[in-house]
Amino acid sequence: MVFKRRDRRPWWKIVYETVWPKGGWKRAFYYIKHRVRRLPDPPHRIARGIFAGIFVTFSPFFGMHFFAAAALALIIRGNIIASLLSTFVGNPLTFVPIGAISFQTGNFLLGRTFQHHTGAHRSLGGKFVDAWVDLKDNFFTLFGDGQADWHNLYVFYDEVFFPYMIGGIIPGLIFGMIGYYVSLPVIQAYQKGRKGRIKDKLLALKEKAAGKADAKQNQD
Repeated sequence: MVFKRRDRRPWWKIVYETVWPKGGWKRAFYYIKHRVRRLPDPPHRIARGIFAGIFVTFSPFFGMHFFAAAALALIIRGNIIASLLSTFVGNPLTFVPIGAISFQTGNFLLGRTFQHHTGAHRSLGGKFVDAWVDLKDNFFTLFGDGQADWHNLYVFYDEVFFPYMIGGIIPGLIFGMIGYYVSLPVIQAYQKGRKGRIKDKLLALKEKAAGKADAKQNQD
């Protein structure tokens, strides 16, 4: 295959670079910032895309953040590439605090505490495991004589997924708006300065060409 890696990475290195990318998170952050600033779109559209990407990272739809960010950017007429790059806010270093904020906010809005009704004896991690076991077992019942049981999956939805989904809206809006209003003037200043530098270069080239033309004319 043309795009296949020549050096196959061991699984532990793939996991390690997922948590700590090559060059570190600081380098990755500057790369994303550089790419966002250089996007060929008006600043307000890029800033809307940044809002969409940050907002979506507070949702529990893991594995679908790219698609959700692109869809939201399309709806609010933001830059889709900026929205995809901005999902970088959700990474292995931030998923735990983002999840905690969203989950606790959702329980607060729903008037719940973490320990409530069915499944209260199970930890948060245990509910994830139970939901996965339900999905796996119920999948195999399609090919056998067993009976599907969705109890643990319902408990996961009711006590984890739904509070997370509801609770992520408010912090998502807050941090998304912060991203919008912080990035907008920065992008405006960068694009204005870039246009000025390009204009200066063109002017310098024009003057250089005019100088060569005058020199040639004087020689003639």
